[in-house]
Amino acid sequence: MTKGKDMFSVTVRDHMMIAHSLAGAVFGPAQRLHGATYVVDATFRAPTLDRDGLVVDIGQAAAALAAIVGELSYRNLDDDPALAGINTTTERLAQVVADRLAQRLRSGELGAGAGHVSAISVTLRESHIAWASYERAP
Repeated sequence: MTKGKDMFSVTVRDHMMIAHSLAGAVFGPAQRLHGATYVVDATFRAPTLDRDGLVVDIGQAAAALAAIVGELSYRNLDDDPALAGINTTTERLAQVVADRLAQRLRSGELGAGAGHVSAISVTLRESHIAWASYERAP
C-alpha cells in the first residue's frame, strides 16, 4: 500500500526530427525555418499498479509514443493544420505529445489496466544540456 506521494513510473523513449520556425523576435535566427532533433521520453505515473503489476503496458506505451512522434517526424510543423497558430517551442511540443498520449490512454490503447495512471510527463531533449518537459493528468 502506498502512502502520501509514493508513485510508480514507467518511461518509454523515442525520437523525432522536425522542421519549424518560431514566431517572435526573442527567437532570433530560429524565426527562420530550421530543423530540430529531439529525444522524447514519456513517463506514466501511478500510485498503484494494476492487477498484473503494471503502470501501463510498456509495449503499448512505446507503440503509442512511436505513432505520435511518427505523425510529427520529418515534417515542417509550420504546415501542419493541427498546429496552426501554435508556436512550436520545445515546451509546446512536449505538451502536444503529452496531450496525444492522454487521448490514447483514455481510449484504452495503453492497456486495460492503465486507468489508474495519475500523470503523464513528456520530456523533449534538444541536446545533452537542454530539454523541456510538460506534465498533465490523463
